[in-house]
Amino acid sequence: MNIQIFGTKKCNNTKKAQRFFKERGIQIHFRDLTEKGLSPGELQNITAKIDINELIDTESKQYKKRGMQFMVFNIEEELLEDPLLLKTPIVRFGREATVGYEPEIWKSWE
Repeated sequence: MNIQIFGTKKCNNTKKAQRFFKERGIQIHFRDLTEKGLSPGELQNITAKIDINELIDTESKQYKKRGMQFMVFNIEEELLEDPLLLKTPIVRFGREATVGYEPEIWKSWE
């Protein structure tokens, strides 16, 4: 089972997601979005399962700091340029993907 978790070390839901898989003995690959964002291909794979509008965190400090609530912008470009705008965690398993803490969905992957 190859699980990828995209998030930040400070995000509580990301920590809970990591713990969920660790408790089940499932190895994960964690990517800290403060260090490296998503590639265009990764974003494309994720948006095949999740609407891109669900990926942008309109409640985040980064979104508000940049004043994005007052801007018109291309979501895909902004998410690739500034990964701290992403809702976290994003969890991928093969072609499946979730955003946020979704243990019920993850259980179905086991």
